[in-house]
Amino acid sequence: MAAANPTKTLVDEATCSICLDFFQDPVMIIECGHNFCRNCITKSWKGSDCSAFCPECRHLFSWTSLKPNRQLGNMVETAKQLSLHLENSLDMERRCKEHQKPLTLFCITDETLICQVCDRSKTHRDHTVVHTEEAAADYKEMLQKHVENLKEERNKIQSAKSNGEKPSQDLLKETQAKRQEIASGFQQQRQFLDQQEQLQLSKLRDLEKEIEKTRDDYAGKYTREISCITTLIGDMEKKNKQPANEFLQNIGSILDRCKERKFNYPAVPDSSDMKKRLNQFSQESTSLQSSLKKFRENTLKPKWIKENVLLDPETAHPRYVVSADQRSVRWGDVRQQFPYNGKRFECVRCVLGSEGFTSGKHYWTVDVSDGDYWAVGVARESVEREEEIDLEPEEGIWAIGLYGDQYKALTLPPTLLEIEDEPTEIQVSLNYEGGSVTFYDAEDKTRLYGFQSADFEGEEIFPFFRIVDSSTVLKLYS
Repeated sequence: MAAANPTKTLVDEATCSICLDFFQDPVMIIECGHNFCRNCITKSWKGSDCSAFCPECRHLFSWTSLKPNRQLGNMVETAKQLSLHLENSLDMERRCKEHQKPLTLFCITDETLICQVCDRSKTHRDHTVVHTEEAAADYKEMLQKHVENLKEERNKIQSAKSNGEKPSQDLLKETQAKRQEIASGFQQQRQFLDQQEQLQLSKLRDLEKEIEKTRDDYAGKYTREISCITTLIGDMEKKNKQPANEFLQNIGSILDRCKERKFNYPAVPDSSDMKKRLNQFSQESTSLQSSLKKFRENTLKPKWIKENVLLDPETAHPRYVVSADQRSVRWGDVRQQFPYNGKRFECVRCVLGSEGFTSGKHYWTVDVSDGDYWAVGVARESVEREEEIDLEPEEGIWAIGLYGDQYKALTLPPTLLEIEDEPTEIQVSLNYEGGSVTFYDAEDKTRLYGFQSADFEGEEIFPFFRIVDSSTVLKLYS
């Protein structure tokens, strides 16, 4: 914010609000503190015998409230002297610095203000010299013509800018329409085709950015030129409002700025290539969506995925020893000491896989040939880790195992399984959406047992493994 002019502030404070001139014999109303010339306030209250309204705040006061304000009177005298000094200084600025004469003439040859003594000097004797008013009139007419020409030029540039932007704007509308088309097409297949949708939208965004860049680069050239011309027009219009002497100062530089204006119109961007690419993209998108529709029709049921399961050492019971490749677990000689992490099974002897599942169909194979006390299956992520629990579905565990010479499904109470040929490899199959966990002999695909209508409660489900003593080692196949 610009600082206030102290001289103007002082003059304003020394001015009567009634006569709008410097105070003469200033008086003050005691109650409200407003000041007026004694003669002005007397005329304003003419006809009132004992009281009247303050001309500024309209409060009612008695005549006895008027008191002379000598301090304000002294300030008025100072303001008058300062105002007179400034007027004299301004008058000196309007005089020739060399001869101290008024600058009443204008040298057209040198484009400068001069006095009558300068006109007779050798410097300007052979120059064309006219009176300032005449010169100002001629230059104003000249300047006005330039203003009109520049306004016309600005209109042409703006028109060309709009026409040049139109192809890009049309392309952007098409890309926006295509965006809606793609989003609508993928919405029906969101669960299966989210990745493909994002890929298509990414390509479209890249093309859109390229179109916008082309448009902005083109428009920017016009915008900068329009801004320069607008600034120049503003300077000229402001110049035209100045008094003759002030107007003619630096008039040459203003005219030079007008003469230098020459705009090289850039070529309208060629959008044919981007239009071709957009059409090609539309064809590819249509073809892809058609293919994806057939794919969805042919794969309404998710296919079984063979998982490369690894053990998670951070979940392993402290007596468990997980191999370096995380594919096997055995019983250790001593209970190991680990920092607390909240994931480790402290009481129940088991370990989980390193990755869980929240959807789809998955299976993996476990080598159970080495040992007589084991269990394999799946467990919810929220299964209890720090206390003893029953290994059954209500606690979030779905598994089968071998205990000595008996195969059991871990239910409550346990379900005995009649298995004639002892399997050496168990295939664990998880159907998340189907809510089932099924176990097979991995070699001959014989079904051993299945949990149906399992309630996973929307949780992440992890592979589950258990060994009871040092006689057993479980191994995972890749």
